[in-house]
Amino acid sequence: MSQHSADPAPTSALATVADRRDWWRDAVIYQVYPRSFADSNGDGMGDLEGVRSRLPYLRDLGVDAVWLSPFYASPQADAGYDVADYRAVDPMFGNLLDADALIRDAHDLALRIIVDLVPNHSSDQHEWFKRALAEGPGSPLRERYHFRAGKGANGELPPNDWESIFGGPAWTRVTEPDGTPGEWYLHLFAPEQPDFNWDHPAVGDEFRSILRFWLDMGVDGFRIDVAHGLVKADGLPDLGSHDQVKLLGNDVMPFFDQDGVHEVYRAWRIVLDEYAGDRIFVAEAWTPTIERTANYVRPDELHQAFNFQYLSTHWDAAELRSCVDRTLDAMRPVGAPATWVLSNHDVTRHATRFANRAGLGTQIRTAGDRELGLRRARAATLLMLALPGSAYLYQGEELGLPDVVDLPDEVRQDPAYFRGAGQDGFRDGCRVPIPWTRDGSSYGFGSGGSWLPQPSGWGELSVEAQSGVAGSTLELYRSALAVRSEQADLGAGDRVEWLKAPEGVLAFRRGAFVCTTNTGGEAATVPAHGRVLLASGEVTVTDDGEAKLPADTTVWWIAD
Repeated sequence: MSQHSADPAPTSALATVADRRDWWRDAVIYQVYPRSFADSNGDGMGDLEGVRSRLPYLRDLGVDAVWLSPFYASPQADAGYDVADYRAVDPMFGNLLDADALIRDAHDLALRIIVDLVPNHSSDQHEWFKRALAEGPGSPLRERYHFRAGKGANGELPPNDWESIFGGPAWTRVTEPDGTPGEWYLHLFAPEQPDFNWDHPAVGDEFRSILRFWLDMGVDGFRIDVAHGLVKADGLPDLGSHDQVKLLGNDVMPFFDQDGVHEVYRAWRIVLDEYAGDRIFVAEAWTPTIERTANYVRPDELHQAFNFQYLSTHWDAAELRSCVDRTLDAMRPVGAPATWVLSNHDVTRHATRFANRAGLGTQIRTAGDRELGLRRARAATLLMLALPGSAYLYQGEELGLPDVVDLPDEVRQDPAYFRGAGQDGFRDGCRVPIPWTRDGSSYGFGSGGSWLPQPSGWGELSVEAQSGVAGSTLELYRSALAVRSEQADLGAGDRVEWLKAPEGVLAFRRGAFVCTTNTGGEAATVPAHGRVLLASGEVTVTDDGEAKLPADTTVWWIAD
């Protein structure tokens, strides 16, 4: 049963965050993974009250908005991305009053709140799905999911050859109420996450109602999980190949990036535009090309889409420049801002990815060269924040946190880890609770330990250890976000002017501002483009107007 909402947030509650139209075009948005951010009650699990208590930290960091990963009522088969009730808060995170207080406090601090929405699938504990199972074949509730008879003489084979992203077949056979083997249902992820049938009108009606529920609560937008996956190809045709997860991102699949999904988002946009406050949709859309990603952010659809092509680009000047150009060129015709992201809750933190050789993918099992990884991560952050558009930060990256690659098998909770031939299943490493203090049972995360074990050296990377320390990664982020908010040429617009630079170096101008990044392994000599605003490492400027730019370093310049 859904919890009752507090009164809808009055328009005045949004006043402190509604003073700038199109704020999202150059916003810096901070992702909070609630279970790993801050624990208010000492049960080892982060919660909404913990997030609320740390909102002043995020305000002082300098971000514009906070995106909250799911906190809905859920059996937690996939860390909350299996939703049982979209209008209720899971008790492990608090209740609707806690959500209401968090939203109101954020607005008072001039922070916007974006919540996750999971429309591709529900939990198998959702009331619709439980009734569908209990009522048996022919139940109208089964039409809201993808139930099918199996192939073979006795229906013993899956309806088609689709494979789960988490490994194994994308179909599970149910036992009918009379105890006999029965129909199969589709789940592109874990068996506990049955896919909705978006061809059924009741599904669309329900999600438009869910949108209104949270908009009435005062949220400023939605990040749409698996935004590319809602609509499936007619007839659910066989794909005709195995190891299908390796094909993702390379071609349009019969279950991903189907053209029909755009009708869903046009209908959603009508709902959103009824509300004041410049609220937004953000798509998690893994597509084969950035050009197809642009389809999701046409003027009558969504506002932003995550740039996974950029996240997946190697630390290489030529590759980075190509990705930036392709991104800006793709977004310009549809009038949408580019987005830039280096880490999130599904990939190895970039401080660890960049510590390893290129070509290992986005889930890496080795620590690599920690010093090299941090140096590159700091440089990559300044490069990202200098680009036109909106930037996303993942909690703890401002501390330079590495992935925890040596978690014991017995503590892992990623469902993909327990299924073969799917994702690598090592997402737990980026989800370890972040450190706030040097000491304590969980380094300030909470008084009762943490749901995933933290490394012994976590305290020296904590907020307490880095605050006020010149040159620390935290202070670099604070300075970068302060400069970005002060410099009109940072973030705004949709173009960069590339400047001549040595091999391995990126240099571009935006008005009076210049960004120079050395991705090479050796120091490079570059022109000094004015006064140094900020640098990720030590930069030496000579009297003859040149600068010695160390390897893996970014510098921001402003014309005098």
